[in-house]
Amino acid sequence: MRAIDRWAIEEMGAPSLELMEAAGRALADAVDELAPQGPIRVVCGKGNNGGDGLVAARYLAAAGYEVEALLLWPGVDLSGDAAANLARCEAEHLDGGLDSRLADSGAVIDAIFGTGFTGAAREPAAAAIEAINRCGAPVVACDIASGVDASNGEVEGQAVEADLTVSFHAAKLGHRIAPGKWHSGELRVVPIGIPPGAPIVATAGTIDPSVLGLAPRRGSRSTKFSSGQVAIAGGSRGLTGAVRMSSLAVIRAGAGYATVAVPADLEAIFELSQPEVMSVACPGGDGCLAPASLKAVLRAFEPAAAGVLGPGLGRDPGAVELAREAAGAIEAPLVIDADGLNAFAGQIERIAAREAQTILTPHAGELGRLLGRDSAEISACRLAAAREAARRAGAVVVLKGDDTIVTDGERVAVNEISAPALATAGTGDVLSGMTAALLARGLDPFAAACAAVVAHARAGRDAAERIGAAESVIATDVIASIAAGMRP
Repeated sequence: MRAIDRWAIEEMGAPSLELMEAAGRALADAVDELAPQGPIRVVCGKGNNGGDGLVAARYLAAAGYEVEALLLWPGVDLSGDAAANLARCEAEHLDGGLDSRLADSGAVIDAIFGTGFTGAAREPAAAAIEAINRCGAPVVACDIASGVDASNGEVEGQAVEADLTVSFHAAKLGHRIAPGKWHSGELRVVPIGIPPGAPIVATAGTIDPSVLGLAPRRGSRSTKFSSGQVAIAGGSRGLTGAVRMSSLAVIRAGAGYATVAVPADLEAIFELSQPEVMSVACPGGDGCLAPASLKAVLRAFEPAAAGVLGPGLGRDPGAVELAREAAGAIEAPLVIDADGLNAFAGQIERIAAREAQTILTPHAGELGRLLGRDSAEISACRLAAAREAARRAGAVVVLKGDDTIVTDGERVAVNEISAPALATAGTGDVLSGMTAALLARGLDPFAAACAAVVAHARAGRDAAERIGAAESVIATDVIASIAAGMRP
């Protein structure tokens, strides 16, 4: 975003003072719509974010509100456009005591830090952020909640918990990726006069649902084989449902043929429960796959255009060894999920030895095991962890969450469709099947992952609407809504 600002100002001649004026006016308009009952306090830093806040204070005062602009640093520390707007607005440097000054506020504007902020907030900003979070008034953040890194959503120290964020020109990754996402509240993006056409190559953004239009459609000459064949290896005693859901999702997501490679002593379950899916009995284990199952697994994958490894695999040592051997030997593009990922705990580089393309679909715990870290560390640095895993594995990584991240180590696409209904067991198996289906239908791994993620989220929302409550949705409900989720 800073590069776009520089281009607009230096190359296109957009006056920076006018951009700040437009930003502050938009911020004031958003606060005015809240119809605050009581004084409005604007807490300002010393950079351009503080300057935006000063503009907002001026507009709100002109509209008849009681406004106090509170500076965390002395006015002499402000420079450039922020200093110019300080000269046009009454403001007070506040050295401590912010709690009492924010008492009985009708609204508080957070204008401390903007998109250039990184790391942890230091004093006096850290104490100010805590006071804002305690004040009880509606909080409107200027561009991004102070304390959030706009480039990746990381929060190292204190961060404002905004009710509304007014973002200028475009949303930032820090608005979309947790934990920063949880500090943004309602997100409102407003134009401020930056011209279109910035010569900036975007390598990160949100997933556009139009990606679903890339998947080839069936025509009069289509066959079940040309529509895409997918093989799924997994299943163990007590975990057969995972393979069943993944394979059914494959069919619902448009693949013409699905085969499951499962433990021989459990095959009858699949034969009886899913007439649309073929099954291959893989001998060797006691209620699980084992190294002796490898030949049968590879035969099942021979005709496949894409595959899934891991749903319901279990953590028996034999199954773990089988997963490692199969991943290296399967020649088709492969989605590795669940216990297929756990088989590579602390050994993620082994995945990079695969010759065919690979997609990994971990949640934070599984990614933590791959990288040898605690899941809390992954959750704190989601984008960095996903990128690292993609580079080390030579794969596309889909880090699941309400802010699911898709990355190949360079490009980043973030899901912005919130679907709380997906917070239930089995929906990850559904996603793995959908992803493999789109691979088999001809999409490249990055596009297939993006399309599957957005269709999965849309299916989750459709299921919640159809069932009547997100809390009542189960994974098979999501499968039933895949068709709705896949519509371009």
